[in-house]
Amino acid sequence: MNGQDGERGLLSGSTIMITGASSGIGAAAARLFAAEGASVVLMARRENRLRALAQEITAAGGRAHAAPGDVTDVDDVARVVKETVDVFGSINGAFNNAGWATAGTPLHQTDDAVFTQAIDVNLRGVWNCLKAQIAAMLDSGSGGSIVNTASIAGVLATGATAPYIAAKHAVIGLTKAAADEYGQQGIRVNALVVGSTRTELIEGVLEAAPELEDAFTNRSLQKRMAHPDEVAQAAAWLCSDRASFVTGAAMPVDGGWTAA
Repeated sequence: MNGQDGERGLLSGSTIMITGASSGIGAAAARLFAAEGASVVLMARRENRLRALAQEITAAGGRAHAAPGDVTDVDDVARVVKETVDVFGSINGAFNNAGWATAGTPLHQTDDAVFTQAIDVNLRGVWNCLKAQIAAMLDSGSGGSIVNTASIAGVLATGATAPYIAAKHAVIGLTKAAADEYGQQGIRVNALVVGSTRTELIEGVLEAAPELEDAFTNRSLQKRMAHPDEVAQAAAWLCSDRASFVTGAAMPVDGGWTAA
């Protein structure tokens, strides 16, 4: 990463808040967005990992600030949005990527606590972020771009548990609603329909239900899982001005899973 190169990057001049930034897609996005010229604010619960990543980005010439917190806590989210504005002067981008999933348990055997956690992290977390981020963008009057991580489970039944599928369907609904409400105020809101990706989360699902390995790859036309950076690249484009006429979209980044 080179600071001078970043000045000419895809996201030059942007300040972007990234949730779920301590590993996987979120960490890949943090590195990529910073390399493309953005100032990044990193939110996740695991403070040590988050601060190490921010230090790595800063040492490489980027601009990063670690803001530990839990997306299910509305006060944490409000604090991180405020920190973003206080540290970098504005917030004009967000990648709401934090998520949690389970798989392999039929609906009637799924514990209510699993339902609550899946909805809280995957849906309420996005809700909390959208409310605070949009309010800050409206206050600034300069608009912005928000990307929410949905999933192929947001459009199909995939083998994940029913609460996760329900939550990701709802994320796409929230994305469309927000795009509709704020499009004329310069705020674009899009979702990524992410296919199976080699992240810590997926590895945990496969450890609990190894029989799902083939299911997670065979339905992709490319017969493989994505690397986190491949998803981050799509998020970077949607956050950039190159996607200036794209809003309310649910963009597949799934190796063709939903195409056939």
